[in-house]
Amino acid sequence: MRLVLASASPRRADLLRAAGATFDTLSVDVDETIRVAESPDAYVRRLAMEKSARAMEMLDGSFVVIGADTAVVIDDEILGKPQDDADAERMLRRLSGRRHDVMTGISLRRGEVEIGRVETTAVYCSVLSQAAVSRYVASGEGRDKAGAYAIQGLASRFIPRIEGSYSNVVGLPIACVFELLERLQSG
Repeated sequence: MRLVLASASPRRADLLRAAGATFDTLSVDVDETIRVAESPDAYVRRLAMEKSARAMEMLDGSFVVIGADTAVVIDDEILGKPQDDADAERMLRRLSGRRHDVMTGISLRRGEVEIGRVETTAVYCSVLSQAAVSRYVASGEGRDKAGAYAIQGLASRFIPRIEGSYSNVVGLPIACVFELLERLQSG
């Protein structure tokens, strides 16, 4: 069985590699527009399924494709990747001193069979001063990340605790992926 990660994210690839997986990557594009009245968990699950389906369409042969999409959610609002530094500052001020959820939709696909789920991790953010927000945004670290921060980098100093999967907050809940892989292979 050949494994394909339908993602250009170096963080997802690093997480899979660290867990001992051998895989290829295939970057796919899907429309990430949130649909009217779409809940955050339905949104990330839909995008994960669309990514795995798009990758499967591009491949010949016997593959298991992993699609994933991660969103930061606070008060039922999905915080995607910031549009610019001002948007990143707005997001970080919104997260300051509050709990938010990181949701990752996972989709594994082999041929016509698709399985998946949504993994949710609660993340607690310290109260951030305007100076801390400005310094972090100036670092550029959060520019391409949902919620405008990277828990595995400089922003680790802002996150005193989480409840759930750390790898989920980075972008791919590894234990969930391997559990689904086992189900797919045995089913």
